[in-house]
Parts: sequence; C-alpha cells; structure tokens
Amino acid sequence: MFLERINSPEDLRKLSPTEQKILASEIREFLIEKISVTGGHLASNLGVVELTMAIHLAFSMPRDKVIWDVGHQSYTHKILTGRKDGFDNLRKFGGMSGFPKRNESEYDCFNTGHSSTSISAGLGMVRARDLDKEDYSVVSVIGDGSLTGGMAFEAMNNAAELKTNFIIILNDNEMSISENVGGLSNALSSIRTADAYTGLKSEVVNALESIPVIGEKTVKQLRKTKRGIKQLVIPGMLFENMGLTYLGPVDGHNINQMVAAFNHAKKLNECVLVHVVTRKGKGYSPAERHPSRFHGTSPFEIETGIPKDRNGKANYTDVFSTVIRKLGERNPKVVAITAAMSDGTGLKRFKLKYPDRFFDVGIAEEHAVTFAAGLAAAGYKPIFCVYSSFLQRAYDQVLHDVCMQNLPVVFAIDRAGIVGCDGETHHGLFDLSYLSTIPNMTILAPKNKWELSDMMKFAVEYDGPIAIRYPRGEAYDGLKEYRADIEYGKSELIYDETGSDREKSVALFAVGSMVAIAEGVREDLKAGGYNCMLVNARFVKPFDREMINRMAKTSKLLVTMEENVLIGGFGQQVLDYTNENHIDVKVINIAVPDRFIEHGSVSLLRKDAGIDKDTIVSEIIKEMD
Repeated sequence: MFLERINSPEDLRKLSPTEQKILASEIREFLIEKISVTGGHLASNLGVVELTMAIHLAFSMPRDKVIWDVGHQSYTHKILTGRKDGFDNLRKFGGMSGFPKRNESEYDCFNTGHSSTSISAGLGMVRARDLDKEDYSVVSVIGDGSLTGGMAFEAMNNAAELKTNFIIILNDNEMSISENVGGLSNALSSIRTADAYTGLKSEVVNALESIPVIGEKTVKQLRKTKRGIKQLVIPGMLFENMGLTYLGPVDGHNINQMVAAFNHAKKLNECVLVHVVTRKGKGYSPAERHPSRFHGTSPFEIETGIPKDRNGKANYTDVFSTVIRKLGERNPKVVAITAAMSDGTGLKRFKLKYPDRFFDVGIAEEHAVTFAAGLAAAGYKPIFCVYSSFLQRAYDQVLHDVCMQNLPVVFAIDRAGIVGCDGETHHGLFDLSYLSTIPNMTILAPKNKWELSDMMKFAVEYDGPIAIRYPRGEAYDGLKEYRADIEYGKSELIYDETGSDREKSVALFAVGSMVAIAEGVREDLKAGGYNCMLVNARFVKPFDREMINRMAKTSKLLVTMEENVLIGGFGQQVLDYTNENHIDVKVINIAVPDRFIEHGSVSLLRKDAGIDKDTIVSEIIKEMD
C-alpha cells in the first residue's frame, strides 16, 4: 500500500502519476473505514482527495499557507501531513480534531469551523507576507456553498485591488450541506456546463493553427484576448467582472490538470480564482447518492451506509420537525427559513408540504435574520431554524432589524449547549448570554420533548421576538406528567418541599437540558439528608423573579444550572437579583467556565466543564456544610 509510505508531502511527491491515482483510492478506503467507526464528515472529504493531493504537489507547506474554509474537508490534508494515526481517535476527547487546528500541526495555518471566512483570512496573510517582504503562496480553499456567505464577497471585493499573488480555489461540488440555492449557484452551473466555450476554444485554435504563416500569430493574439471571449461565451463571468482572474473550470479529480492550473496561478501578480469541479461523496456510492446524509455522519455500516446507533428514539430536531409542520397546517402565516440546513434543522417535511412558505437562503445567516424581519413586518410569522453557533454570525441583525422593531420573529435554536464531537466551533454555549443582552428578546428552553412542542405553539402566538433553544441528540421523555400551560415569564415548580428546615434546604433552578441532570442531583441530595426543590426555569428572559423570592424564603441555597457560559447567562442574572433583594441567601451558578470547550462526547465534556451530576452534587454539599 502506498498510503503506508505517506508521512509528509515530500513522500507524496516521490510517487508517479499512476501511483498517485492508486493512493487516492487508498485514501478513500481509509476514510470510509475510519469514519464508519468514529463518525465524522465523510462526503465532503471523499470529494476533495485529488484536490488536496494536487495542492500539496503544487505548493510547499508549511512555508506556503493553505486555509480551508469551514475545514471539515481537511481529512486528506491531515493524512498527507503525518496525522493518519490520529484517525482512530478522530473527534474524541483529547484526540485529533475534525477541523484544522494551529496547535495540532504546523501545516494548519488558521483555525476554521464556520463558513465563508477563508478568503478574508487569506487576504490578511497576503498583506502580512508583503509587509514582511517575504515570498510564499497563500491559498484559500472555499466551497461553492460557503461562497454564498456575504463575508466571502466582501473579501473578494477587497482582494480585487491586489497587485500581488493570492490564490482562491473554488471547490465546486454543487452542495453545501443541503443542495445549493440562489443566483450564485445558477451562475456556477452555467460555467460548469459551458461546453460551448471549451469546444469553441479548441476548434478555433485548431483551425487557426492550420493556416500557414498567420495562424500561429493569430492564436497568440487570441490567447491575449481570452478574457474577452469568456465574457462573450460564458454568461456573466461573475469573478472576472469583480476584478479577479478566473481559471477553469478544472476537473477536480484530475491531479495533473489541477497542478498545472495552480502552477499557472502562482505566476500571476493578482488575485486568481481557480474553479475546480468535484463530486461530493466520490468513491462511496451511499455518499454519492445521499451527500447530505453523509455530510456529518455517526458511525455506520460500510456495506449499506446505515447508521449503527439507531435506537428508534426521537431527537429534539425530530420533535421540532413534527411541530412546525403542524403549526404550518394551522396557521397559513407561518413560514420557515433556513440557512442551507433544511435537513439538519428538521425542515424537510415542512418544505415538502408547504414549498411556497419554505425559504432556503443559502449560507447567509445575517441575511436570513433580516429577511425574517421583512416577512414579520409584512404580517407573517417567520420561524428561523438555525444552529446556535451559526446564529452568532447574525447578532447585529437580531438586535437592529428584529428586536429594535419588536418584530414577531421566532428563532428555533437547535444544537444549543454542548454538541460533542465537532468541538469548539460548533458548541452552542453563548446564545443565552448574547441574546439576553438585547431588549425585547424573550428566551425559553424546554425540559423535555413535550415542552418543546408547547413552547413552539406559545412562540407562534407571541407578538414579539422570541427564541427557543434546545440541545442536540435524543429528546428527554421524562417528567411527562409535568405539563402546565406556558405562562409568559413563569417557571415551573416540579418538586416542592416548602416548609422543610431552611438550613437543610436547596432550590435548584435548571434551564432546559439541565433539568434532567437536576433530577439526578436532587436524588443524591435527598439521599444525603438535604431537602431539595427543583424548578424548571422555562424562561431565561424574563426570568421568574416571583419564584426566586419564594424559594429564597425557604432555602439556604439557590443553585442555577445551565448549559451556557457563565458570563452573561441565566445564573448571573439570578445572582444579581438575589444579591440585591435577598442578602441572606447564597447562590451557586453552575455553568460552563470562561474557556472554549474542545471536542469529545457530551458526557465527558460536561464532566470536564463541571456541569455533570457528580460535580454539581459535590459543589452543593461543600457549600451546605
């Protein structure tokens, strides 16, 4: 096997073209085998095997700098840079990240995880290179899905001014996570299918070269005017019109073609975009047929592609999917919005049943929020379904366009809290903090799957900005018997021990996913001889001051529990209020500490962050004693 010989890019360069093709097949087999065990991003990585090899053949990393947009497609890059042994612990706690990490390898020059950032980062490195009067290549690799993000266009607009070399590689596989949408996708499609241009060029060149004396001179002149011919033949020539030099389309599975294109791009003192066409999931038929399903996959059976961990239980996204479809049926003003995540956020059924009221705006969260504001201002009830970590990208729009106008936009925030193996760029640990700072915003978190349904119904009837945040994974089905109506700003007292000895009494105020953990904490405290009341906070903003007052009268200690960073979260709001109004009551805030949380299983990461049951019980007993 050639893969066994590869420990650095230098080893790749020793292989012949035939051997490189064999290596590409071996890399795909390796990725399928390893990801079937650990889970990870499969389809995107299978699609860029040859592209990554061509980059390492044409450029000399780590001197040359290559920035992978999002970075979930960097697995082959990790293999070629001496990290193939790390795949047994891919995305596990303490193991190798599924994204580029500067502290993991000198070949990773920039950390990524969210889309549309690579061109901006690359442009910054280009300017630093030139200020230092150094000579190396800077390459930003970006997908066609990420290119729909406004930040990418801001960066390209700035890069068009360059009089120095900067290379953008557009990895065009017609997909982001879901199928690409919009004008840019259509423009790229027209370029991909412009056979007329390719055919015209070869036919014209062949015909002219056959003319004695003048033929060769005419061909040279024709090459000088190739930009003009592209303008005439390829509709729009979007990138050339922006001031970038365009090369392509190039076959993204032909290493020689790509290396030639990259070497040509290196010679130009300007910003060059090389358009590379790849196939997502290439080499594994289940991923080729269902690239969305294999974008980020759990462990699966190689023969069928079927997940290994099917337990038949609904997750929170499944519950939301059912609820929003029913809400759409009951209210014709309900519309759903996604930023290229229709499958991931559970909108597929709504999309199929109400296609006219479903809007996929592409990877453009900022636009999605203001688009929702426009719909709300025009009398509709938009529900923007988004992952917590991606909503961060639209903070200004939430503040300025939605909340400042007090518009009735519903934010359905999936993947809130610790999400697990994707790590620090994907944990949803900040939403309670950044949303709580905004006037007019209301924030809720459900304790179980039934409460998510009830909160969504409440949100659609509410006349103002409202956010419901819920975690990734299996929906909690405990506490079914506790299903009081949702009342604005009111919490839910689940276990009441009012009247017990105040000095031995603790009141737990748990937010969303922490209610299930709080049940275990309560059981341990009861076994230790303490009286313990459990309050389901429900509302983070506004929080229930009356319940705080009630519990402060009967409890020595109030404990807030949230799967969010401590600073600016629910607990700090409660602490401030209690310090002002109940100076004889002690408050403990259980929350994620002020640091970024790495990748790993949710249970391990909760323990590492100190928000697991055993750690919480220990903290409470220490304070009570």
